[in-house]
Amino acid sequence: MNNTPQIAILMGSDSDWDVMSEAGKVLKGFDIPFEMLVTSAHRTPERTHAYAKSAAARGILAFIVGAGAAAHLAGVIASESNLPVIGVPLSATELKGMDALLATVQMPGGVPVATMAIGKAGAKNAGIFAAQILALSDPQLAAKLVRYREEMAAAVTKKNEALQAKLADF
Repeated sequence: MNNTPQIAILMGSDSDWDVMSEAGKVLKGFDIPFEMLVTSAHRTPERTHAYAKSAAARGILAFIVGAGAAAHLAGVIASESNLPVIGVPLSATELKGMDALLATVQMPGGVPVATMAIGKAGAKNAGIFAAQILALSDPQLAAKLVRYREEMAAAVTKKNEALQAKLADF
């Protein structure tokens, strides 16, 4: 297996770890090598720009970017790279992530950022979406995604069976 990172998970602060680690868990589950970085569109702009510009040459195939409030990080990365950018809005203000959601989803035409749900569900879905992108050219990964969905469906079926047993005794 090639251990060169294929996905870059970026966050504006280490306080975003609790949410963004969900994307890492998904990628790890699919054996997709990734790297994580704290970088800021506002506090470390030169570093952020340089990182985005160098990513493709280092083997990165897509970005997963979490950001709260104005959520500029995903847009900055998208403006500096032709690689796919998957945005995860984070709850960082009294608006509970709605500000970040709107900032992430309202990118100007020509600078796309795929936008996931706010928080942990969004980070998990970002990991799955990144895997789906890679699976377009990786049949083994595509098969893992099929198994993943089958396992999810089986878990729902099992939970329903347990519920039906409870209802029988209700």
